[in-house]
Amino acid sequence: MTLSMTIDQQVEYLMRGTEYGDEELKKAFTEELRQRLIEAQQEGRPLRVYCGYDPRTADLHLGHTITMRKLRQFQELGHEVTFLIGTYTSLIGDPSDKDVLRPQLSPEEVERNARTYAEQAYKVLDPQKTIIRYNAEWLAKLTFADLIHLASNFTLQQFLTRENFRLRWERNDPIYLHETFYSLMQGYDAYALKADCQVGGTDQLFNIATAARKIMTFLGEKPNIPIIMAILPGTDGVVRMSKSLGNHIPLNTTAEDMYGKVMSIPDFAMGSYFRLVTRWPSELIQELEEGMASGKYHPRDVKMKLAREITEIFYGTEAAEEAEQNFVRVFQQREAPEEMPTYQLQSGQTVLEVLVAAGLVGSKSEGRRLIEQQGVRLDGEPLSDANQPFPHGGVLQVGKRRFVRVVK
Repeated sequence: MTLSMTIDQQVEYLMRGTEYGDEELKKAFTEELRQRLIEAQQEGRPLRVYCGYDPRTADLHLGHTITMRKLRQFQELGHEVTFLIGTYTSLIGDPSDKDVLRPQLSPEEVERNARTYAEQAYKVLDPQKTIIRYNAEWLAKLTFADLIHLASNFTLQQFLTRENFRLRWERNDPIYLHETFYSLMQGYDAYALKADCQVGGTDQLFNIATAARKIMTFLGEKPNIPIIMAILPGTDGVVRMSKSLGNHIPLNTTAEDMYGKVMSIPDFAMGSYFRLVTRWPSELIQELEEGMASGKYHPRDVKMKLAREITEIFYGTEAAEEAEQNFVRVFQQREAPEEMPTYQLQSGQTVLEVLVAAGLVGSKSEGRRLIEQQGVRLDGEPLSDANQPFPHGGVLQVGKRRFVRVVK
């Protein structure tokens, strides 16, 4: 799909969901984007756009797709999109959103993780219009003299005043010299790709808006235009989505799980999901928000629409419909799902042992806590004694979404 829009419409579409922390800065980059679009149109070429992804883990979650969704919008407008896999930057690890040292990965770990990235990215991006590159192509060829040349553009104060480094400095925690190389490497990526625009999260503002633009100008290229995206909150609605915090919505999951996790976000966080994750136009988002504010729409119904939209993006219409039907049956009609895994009960097993063995809890302490909170039910009846022999076969439910059919 290629959209036909005027320059002003493209600017409005591409700047949706961006966050710079300063309204004047946003206005400046908005105008710069408009001028670059005009120049590219006069030259009869598309904009060159990229975003880099460091394969430090093989698992991507919904938060990672925010920048991919923006790349997809550039694709829809006919621009050239590069999905850059940071096979070299991953060897350091981006310190931008961390106030502790990231562990270094081996080249083998990076390569293993990188293999899964493009496949997951194609759930959002158009594979026919996506260029895949690896930054080892050019970073591996830089000499020590090149590094000195690039580093001469920056002062130590620029790094030490950044919040993540400043916090470590104040705590007297070590800040390693190689961590400052990351910004230089990312800036050189933009130069090597001759990028018109670079997409990234708010944690990348220094790397994109300062380091990359400075290096591109220094090396004789037009500076790239930062398209800085807001950070998606996790299912708690407050803290950024993170696997380590357990508030993430993974991509490699099931349609039912994705739908259910979206339904668990608080009402106040829906606006962020509207703007950052959906394919909805601004007019529909405004209508939904105004409808909830006036009482015309119930937040639960709007959230179901949101959950269906997000699930459909990654799993298709049919799977999203089934996930919604399953959610309604289990959570609104209080019925068990039609399909669930089966567990063969062993002689003498306690309730707690079954919970752990069936994979319904991650540890015995979690199982005891859920039982104390009356979060464990057998055929709808709460189980209160973790150490009692498992009563009988039936549907064992933990929390709202975990079910196992126990068979004697």
